Amino acid sequence: MNTTALHQFGASLLQSHNIDTENKDKQFAVRFFNQLDTIEELFNYIYGDHPSRNQSFDALLTSLIRTYQTRSTTLLKKDLEKEKKGNWFLSNQITGMSLYVDRFAGSLKGLAEKLDYFNELGVNFLHLMPVFESPAGESDGGYAVSNFRKVDERFGSNKDLDQLIQKMNKADMYLMLDIVLNHTSHHHEWAQKARAGDAYYQDFFYFYDNRDIPNQLDQTMPEIFPESSPGSFTYIPECNKWVMTVFHNYQWDLNYTNPAVFVAMLENVLHYANLGVDILRIDAPAFIWKQVGTTCQNLPQAHVLLRLIKQCVLVASPGMALLGEAIVAPDEIIKYFGTDNYVAKECDVAYNATQMALQWDALATGDTRVMLSAQHPIMQKPYGCTWISYTRCHDDIGLGYDDYMIERAGFNPYQHRTYLKNYFAGWHEGSVAAGALFSVNPKTNDARISGSLASLCGLEKAIEWNNETETENALRKIILMQAHSMFMGGIPMLFYGDELAYTNDYSYLQDPGKSYDNRWMHRPIMNWERNERRNIEGSFEARIFNETKKLIRTRNTLPIISDLKNTTWMTPHNIHVAGFLRSYENKKLYCLFNYKSTASFVTWFAFKEHGERPVKLKDHWTGEIFNVGNDNEYFVLPGYSFAILESIDK
Repeated sequence: MNTTALHQFGASLLQSHNIDTENKDKQFAVRFFNQLDTIEELFNYIYGDHPSRNQSFDALLTSLIRTYQTRSTTLLKKDLEKEKKGNWFLSNQITGMSLYVDRFAGSLKGLAEKLDYFNELGVNFLHLMPVFESPAGESDGGYAVSNFRKVDERFGSNKDLDQLIQKMNKADMYLMLDIVLNHTSHHHEWAQKARAGDAYYQDFFYFYDNRDIPNQLDQTMPEIFPESSPGSFTYIPECNKWVMTVFHNYQWDLNYTNPAVFVAMLENVLHYANLGVDILRIDAPAFIWKQVGTTCQNLPQAHVLLRLIKQCVLVASPGMALLGEAIVAPDEIIKYFGTDNYVAKECDVAYNATQMALQWDALATGDTRVMLSAQHPIMQKPYGCTWISYTRCHDDIGLGYDDYMIERAGFNPYQHRTYLKNYFAGWHEGSVAAGALFSVNPKTNDARISGSLASLCGLEKAIEWNNETETENALRKIILMQAHSMFMGGIPMLFYGDELAYTNDYSYLQDPGKSYDNRWMHRPIMNWERNERRNIEGSFEARIFNETKKLIRTRNTLPIISDLKNTTWMTPHNIHVAGFLRSYENKKLYCLFNYKSTASFVTWFAFKEHGERPVKLKDHWTGEIFNVGNDNEYFVLPGYSFAILESIDK
């Protein structure tokens, strides 16, 4: 409909829901009308020709109104506070930790009792791995959701989650929860009704009477878990049909060509907003649109759907940011921030998975050239959006950067990737890493890497060997990796256990529901008696905990580290050293990281290539002050060390 008719329709809808557009609800009404044209445009792009277009569009707008009407006073106040800050998630004052509630603290109640621990460390943002209902033994770590609105009893109750959020609000902490847009568990109510033959709910999924279309799709769709879950379709004998199951046979892909699916999942998004979620992590958004003849990943329609969700969130719950968990090629990941007229209007946050993998590349090789050759696409991130910056997460480490980046650094891509896999699996001669290969594809020889930060850095083997030199190297590597991700730009996200140098946890091998998935080795069960060792001087736990705490504290004191799109990579005068400049107004901060086991030398000329020559530099990590020397003199970085150097010239 034309703009006038659309806005008349919108006004009528607001009036029917008793929205006071002139007084108490004026700000909501302004947002509603500001976004209305865009919402309709995006909705029509996908669903304009669908028979139920009008009914679904009405339901969508009604959901926005009802979400606003039920939003708590506390959250409405937070919305206003965040609006005053602008893009609040760009701040250097936010440091996160990702964790499994049960493995970290037993339950949501237990987690609420651990908030002082996060305060001690300096963490003020928690990403809770999935807490909503999923079947034991078929949960995929919680990503096979059977009820999007009921906390799984393994973690507690909805009331426990509400009380945790209230306690976090009082402590000025931020919260991130997941929503799985791509699929549900086959135990979800929609799937159960579909299995029983309900045609309405079968249209919520991709059901086929025979293998004709699945066979066509299989020709171009890559397998996600070729070892444990080959193929992308599962036969359902109860209804004599095939259903799309891209991840596991117990996870049924949702059919977003059906607008009723979109509206139902949007209502779940808005439900999480009204729980008090600050950043909603959209799991696997690259997969939400399927089309014959394509890989069924990163398709334009997937981006349109994400933009539509973003516009709806801006209306109903503007304080909630969106994270797109798209672990894809560097050129593709940037698109999740939006393109063309929607630059910085799609996802607010994404994982800098490329940079994470590049740091592991540099750690294994002692060479930063691949890292430097891969920066161009990463640097295209638009202002107003940010990264999750991390060294380790719950997932595997994929070597997802492109072959041309490796070639540009002077290496053979196949040989280079083979070396990295063998190194981190501990197979290469001289390797100190204790990891494992995950999801090996025998057709392509592709594989990803599992293992905790400490074990991949060599601490597990060093302890086993009782080798003091390798132990010291491992501890230095842990902090080097964390420092690089913290000062790179974005929201630093620690993975629980890494702050205490936890090595691999092999207890998963005794659990039939986990033993097939070696990613559980880096998802430890926290031992709180052991954690008290952070107070014992000289222990591994105390050293890593206190140095991690110091990194966070140092970052908090430097506003220049806010994600102001202010990073410039320095010329690689030494292939072992990665260096970049963070600059803002008249301030400069040089960040250098030595991935070599012995000292590396960087010419002082490197500090003179970007604007006015600095005279003195203060290292915020060591407290030392350096006079910038002549071009034929060098700044020296010890093995596996780093420097955070601020120009203090006057």
